Amino acid sequence: MTSPIWHTRRGFLRSLVLTAGAGALGACSTMAPTPDVAVSDAPEYRLGPGDQIRITVFNEPDLTGPFTVGSQGTIAYPLVGSIRASGLTIPEFTTALQTALATYVRNPSVAVEVTNYRPFFILGEVQRPGTYPYSANLTVPNAVATAGGFTYRANRGRVFIRHANENVEHSYPLTVATPVLPGDTVRIGERLF
Repeated sequence: MTSPIWHTRRGFLRSLVLTAGAGALGACSTMAPTPDVAVSDAPEYRLGPGDQIRITVFNEPDLTGPFTVGSQGTIAYPLVGSIRASGLTIPEFTTALQTALATYVRNPSVAVEVTNYRPFFILGEVQRPGTYPYSANLTVPNAVATAGGFTYRANRGRVFIRHANENVEHSYPLTVATPVLPGDTVRIGERLF
């Protein structure tokens, strides 16, 4: 037969363990993953030469259709002629086109979407460096896979990216979420050892 003191100690120990366990579980559930610097710093997409877009002007079938941003950064559009697209976001370009059309069409309702993005470039320590078509939500690991994978000398922890509208490349941690934008030049460096 056990003594009453033993039962009290066992009950105290059981409640101590349960309380500590609940506190540890609560602490674990409130821990949030740290955001990736490369993902949060991704710039808003801007149109550039080679992008193919579809413009829809409601109730105006002659003004609706596919267009390509030319090498000068403009598109040739009916009624308004050459209109700048390069460097503008989709909402900015939509507003600019709507403003230009307002001279010719009463209250134009314009919708613009990118149907085919300009390609991205990958070089350095990948099996097949080159130019590849961009696909939505492309990340560095996907781009590397498209280029045949890493070489044995590749630095798998860091990537260098030069965005289409920039003159210098920037270093980013190579994670599963590091984004690639249309027109980017991605360089996989060589590891030091």
